[in-house]
Amino acid sequence: MQNVFNFVAVLGAGAMGKGIAQLIVQAGSRVVIYDTSPEALQSAKTSLSEQWKKMLEKNRISSDELKAYENRLFLASALEDLRECDLVIEAIVENLAIKTSVFKSLEAVLSPTCLFTSNTSSLSITAISSALANPKRLLGLHFFNPVVLMKVVEVIPGLHSLADDASRLSTFVQQLGHTPVLAQDTPGFIVNHASRGYSTESLRVVQERIADFAQIDLILKDQAGFKLGPFELLDLTALDVSHPVMEAIYHQYYEEARYRPSFITAQRLAGGLLGKKVGQGFYTYSNGVKLQPPEPHSNGMERDALPPVWVSAKAARRPEIYALFKNLGLRIETTAAPSAQALCWVAPLGLDVTTACILEGLDPSKTVGIDMLFAPLQSKRWVMATNPALRADMKLAGESILRLDSKAVSVIRDSAGFVTQRVIACLINICCDMCQQGICSPTDLDLAATLGLGYPSGPLSLGDSLGGQNILEILFNMQTVYADPRYRASPWLRRRAALGLSLLHEEA
Repeated sequence: MQNVFNFVAVLGAGAMGKGIAQLIVQAGSRVVIYDTSPEALQSAKTSLSEQWKKMLEKNRISSDELKAYENRLFLASALEDLRECDLVIEAIVENLAIKTSVFKSLEAVLSPTCLFTSNTSSLSITAISSALANPKRLLGLHFFNPVVLMKVVEVIPGLHSLADDASRLSTFVQQLGHTPVLAQDTPGFIVNHASRGYSTESLRVVQERIADFAQIDLILKDQAGFKLGPFELLDLTALDVSHPVMEAIYHQYYEEARYRPSFITAQRLAGGLLGKKVGQGFYTYSNGVKLQPPEPHSNGMERDALPPVWVSAKAARRPEIYALFKNLGLRIETTAAPSAQALCWVAPLGLDVTTACILEGLDPSKTVGIDMLFAPLQSKRWVMATNPALRADMKLAGESILRLDSKAVSVIRDSAGFVTQRVIACLINICCDMCQQGICSPTDLDLAATLGLGYPSGPLSLGDSLGGQNILEILFNMQTVYADPRYRASPWLRRRAALGLSLLHEEA
């Protein structure tokens, strides 16, 4: 089947432009790369040629395919050379004035039937198109880097765009072998918006001195299954890219508390600690390899010195905690109240250990918390929370008990929602509100998050697996503890949890 667009102009010979050109050439369309720099153009052509030769050496393409690819690639340093194109994909600097100026120049040169698209990740499509005599002809077509490997593309109509053009672009994306997701023209679109809770809430945890960067990364990878922790991810994307996006989305939503950035990234950006590309970020890198700091580890108590354990009747997954302690051979108290010698275990959803002690009338000097949001079989790590009044010997006892098991152990300071609960709940809540705003369909949101962010599952599907009512309880309790509107539940989540519906459910 012939591609929807046969001759495509890619504006910008940088990493994104080069990747987009490669993808489209390999799918069978002719591509002309435009750039004002002859050096950048030649570098892009050389780089693509080398890439295709490597693919030939690995028997991924034939010599005929290599020749066909090279014959379908053209270079241009004048806009007039783009006259025959039926699609333009702009991938230049993220500057509204520069983008609008380029599109105005294109409009004066190219055929009225040529469709314009911008690969912007943060600017409004409607704002870019407003400078055109015919704003209907411009939409967003947002690829992700590396373009060939990242299989999702956001298709973003502006206020004036035509539905038929969005449909044509979606078909074209499918012809490229990628997955299109339809997004409304809102700050961050889908992928950059959906990821807000992961990084900003993790920064908030650090800001409260609950855990450090490396601990948080390990917890979220081992408990929730993320491939990269939030601080590994920030180091990879680099703070000179990530922090401005945090600020842009926050301000474009008129200081919505859910998107509030952190002074931590602002300070580190000012200090030049950008991440992996400069060798220093949240981690130190040697020849591009992260130097992983050692995990804190106590010497532990002898088994005979361990106190008996008592589990709160309100603990989440209480039977599973009992099963753990029984398998570890501990002395378990099953009385209504703990003895004076017992170490008390609470497992709240969204509350901190301090509040749980007050509500249940427990002695905080002998009470620790354990995060049981994820089932033990899903999790590779136990997370224990202390509280300000906890005795040192009881802290050591709690850590020693968990280290009897085969899983890794993290000990954190008191926090409403531990680490995993609060990050996961914020992530799911923001994604629910995106659906409430009609930014995208629930299905497209989950697709975009798994393909564009590499999440282990879509946020809405994850919410279903953990229980919408549990996520709602976490948020409600966190808002009670912190009195911060960032934790208020989206109506989408609140109503579906109350009615026992899937978070993917759309009203008829």
